[in-house]
Amino acid sequence: MPDLVLLDASNDDTAILTFNRPEARNPTSIALLDGIDRALDELGDRTRVLILRGAGRSFCSGLDLAEVRADEATIRTLLRRLSEVMRRIRRLPAVTIAQVQGAAIGGGFGFLAASDFAITHPESKVGYPPLKTCLSPALMAPWLFRKIGASRARAMLLTGGTISGSEAHAAGIVTHLVALDELDDAADELAGHLCEGGRYAMSAMKDFLNELDDSLSDAMLDRAQHVSADVIACGETQEKLRELFGA
Repeated sequence: MPDLVLLDASNDDTAILTFNRPEARNPTSIALLDGIDRALDELGDRTRVLILRGAGRSFCSGLDLAEVRADEATIRTLLRRLSEVMRRIRRLPAVTIAQVQGAAIGGGFGFLAASDFAITHPESKVGYPPLKTCLSPALMAPWLFRKIGASRARAMLLTGGTISGSEAHAAGIVTHLVALDELDDAADELAGHLCEGGRYAMSAMKDFLNELDDSLSDAMLDRAQHVSADVIACGETQEKLRELFGA
């Protein structure tokens, strides 16, 4: 199997981390999450901006279905690792940009929401699995609340499903909206602009902003992780998944 995560740190100021399972639309599996951690360990503190990309047609299609339907221990490990990686992305000293094409659903939405900036195109799909799957978006709830406020987040979380890139931009979920064929250039241009700021000034400001929006607090993020795992592991959800996707 090829590396699930690719890291290009050849530029002293901007690094690119790419989810690399394009044939499956880059699902969030335990192996992918471990690969992200290894890439971030390799990167250390030497970059100023980190761009997150997905190979192929989609940024990240959500939780790996095989692991969501596995034993309870695997489900809980998957949700814990996803929560840990989202927090790590949020707390990096580097400013982060999620470059979203195709779809950012479930775990993919988590990477988008944890990033400092998100760029997408009007036709993309952003959000959560359909309500009928019975999968819980609780893991993403604290991040969505920070982005768009309690009332709008509550409505989106309870109804489930996805919205378009245009709708996500209008709601404040993504920060930049460009044509699909302009995504690379837009991300590179934003990264270049961010690198004009002082290295210490940018990292200090990001750390302060994380304090302001409580992104450094683990209690609620731990709670969100456990709620999602409880729902996915329960018999009702597993039965619904078997009904929708087979045994």
